[in-house]
Amino acid sequence: MPDSSAVQQRILALTERLHQLNHQYYQLDISEVPDQEFDQMLAELHQLETDYPDLALPNSPTRRVGGTITKQFPTAVHRYPMLSLGNTYSEDDLREFDERVQRGLEGAPYSYVCELKIDGVAMSLRYEHGQLVQGVTRGDGTRGDVVTANVRTIRTLPLALRPGPDQPEDFEVRGEVFMPLPVFAELNAEREQNGEPLLANPRNAASGTLKLQNSAQVAARKLRFYAYSLLTPGRHFASHSAALEALSRYGLPVSDTWRRCANITEVLDFVHYWAKQRHEFPVATDGIVIKVDDLRQQDQLGYTAKSPRWAIAYKYPAEAARTRLNEVIYNVGRTGAVTPVALLTPVPLAGTVVKRATLHNANQIELLDLRLGDLVYVEKGGEIIPKITGVDLAARPADAVPIQYPTLCPACATPLVRPEGEAHFRCPNERGCPPQLKARLEHYVSRRALNIDGLGAETVGRFFDLGLVTTPADIYDLPARRAELVTLERLGEKSIDNLIAGIEASKQVPFPRVLFGLGIRYVGETVAQKLAAHYRTIDALMVASAEEMAAVPEVGGVIAVAAAHWFQQPENQALIERLRQAGVQLAVTGEAPVPASDRLAGLTFVISGVFESHSREELQQVIISNGGKITGSISKKLSYLVAGDNMGPAKREKALALKVPIISETELMALLPSSEDEPAVSEENVIAATGLGSQGELFS
Repeated sequence: MPDSSAVQQRILALTERLHQLNHQYYQLDISEVPDQEFDQMLAELHQLETDYPDLALPNSPTRRVGGTITKQFPTAVHRYPMLSLGNTYSEDDLREFDERVQRGLEGAPYSYVCELKIDGVAMSLRYEHGQLVQGVTRGDGTRGDVVTANVRTIRTLPLALRPGPDQPEDFEVRGEVFMPLPVFAELNAEREQNGEPLLANPRNAASGTLKLQNSAQVAARKLRFYAYSLLTPGRHFASHSAALEALSRYGLPVSDTWRRCANITEVLDFVHYWAKQRHEFPVATDGIVIKVDDLRQQDQLGYTAKSPRWAIAYKYPAEAARTRLNEVIYNVGRTGAVTPVALLTPVPLAGTVVKRATLHNANQIELLDLRLGDLVYVEKGGEIIPKITGVDLAARPADAVPIQYPTLCPACATPLVRPEGEAHFRCPNERGCPPQLKARLEHYVSRRALNIDGLGAETVGRFFDLGLVTTPADIYDLPARRAELVTLERLGEKSIDNLIAGIEASKQVPFPRVLFGLGIRYVGETVAQKLAAHYRTIDALMVASAEEMAAVPEVGGVIAVAAAHWFQQPENQALIERLRQAGVQLAVTGEAPVPASDRLAGLTFVISGVFESHSREELQQVIISNGGKITGSISKKLSYLVAGDNMGPAKREKALALKVPIISETELMALLPSSEDEPAVSEENVIAATGLGSQGELFS
């Protein structure tokens, strides 16, 4: 058996090396080692932490994947209040601010630091001896929510700092957690395909993500962080600009867009420059923050009751444009959702020329009372997605035509349906509607699903139009049709070789991503991971009832009904069999967990409510590992209802009416042989279930 001190040294060495590689990869765009070597080090660290859990470090690189379940977020008092800044939309106000600073400093020379105002969520991070120990939201400025487990999943945020001679032992970093624009656009595109409401803007998306109870879901959202200040009990640096430079040396991400300005004229130059350039920045911004640079001068200027006198935020006014609505077209998505899109007379807006705007659904058209030919006002939601916000009724032409929402699918003429409680009309022709078939193929080959190199959306769409592929299984017949492929224009021998290699490589993609790639309605990445981890094989999933699936944590009734219906369709069963013959991964690899006991064999449980010592997922794992079964509804055959706080009264009443025993969390644990038999939900299990691991996936 290895000496524990040697194991500890190996864990420390691996941790330090992986932190260094992550810094190079995300901060410097340097990939020093191949992904395979990175994966091997990460896997070794996982194994050591599994074998020696007492030696695992709280800021291990393995924490990036998430997996912590938080039933409620505790609060913490900020050591330094997180005050808000005074805002202005006027350049004249900036000049007045400068005059106040000049008077307050009694004519002494001073300078400013200007920074882009990132449109995200303010966050306070605490580092002790170079290690991240706490992350707290702004809250009310005095007290915020502790979201440390979620913050640890942010890939660009160092969990352990690079040491430096001027690094304080205990300090706070203030900064902004945000969702990059490409990630936000990708998330909304997926939600639109699934018929879910679009997120309003990246700020709201980031805020909602930080409040998710499952940190594995947070990790999947790919949040980022920029630091903008450093706070210590004493004055550790002479200026704000020196502190920003120190944060960068420590390895913290600081936007390189900040500038030291000698006077208000240079400040206004900075404001004017970014008024246009910010639209090229891959992060949502809504203004400029201006701060007096010298920290002693900041102290001299002091504070009002709500904000510092040495800083101000200039906010760019929302840009809007007025243009004509010429036509409405209707796009059919992967799930059959029909989305109306407005075609506009081209108009400049926020750095781009806008020609189209989303109308979301029939309700939005009715709410705006839109007519063809209307002059409409267009803004960019979160400065990303153009949207129509109103109509110039005074300019409405007398012959403006009311918009009639189609009753037939614009692609295949199938009568549209509108399920109860849904905003979208849908085309139910899943098997014959060309846009749906093409979109499902594009989804299957996408980066987050099978990620087939050489077979992007454009190529797969072309193959579909040529009749070469109509289902994902057809993709695996393409290598045998090489002679046919070489006759196609713009597809050379090298491209075909890359395509065939990509198809072959996709056979090794883990089962959770294959399940996600099948495009089952409501089954996103997280749900696919949960179902794959629970059932482990596609065969077990195919015979599971909707009721059984609904009992899997974070799945729920609507998702379960859709998934069970999908697996019951003969066409989908045939698709799965063809994928199996092609060699696609349809099971979780590795050995199944060894049952702790058979103490609960033959018993079925419903888990409902919030519990003191365990998450619902942990209780489910306890029951399953001891031979029990989980179900989603209460019936006479149910053995026990495990009741926590905030359980719905309907379940309790039904259990009482059917005389089903209701037990507490403590009583459930008393049914087990001993507490030692309770399995833990480890990071290793989460990673094995998700299939994530490479440097470019787990930490991208």
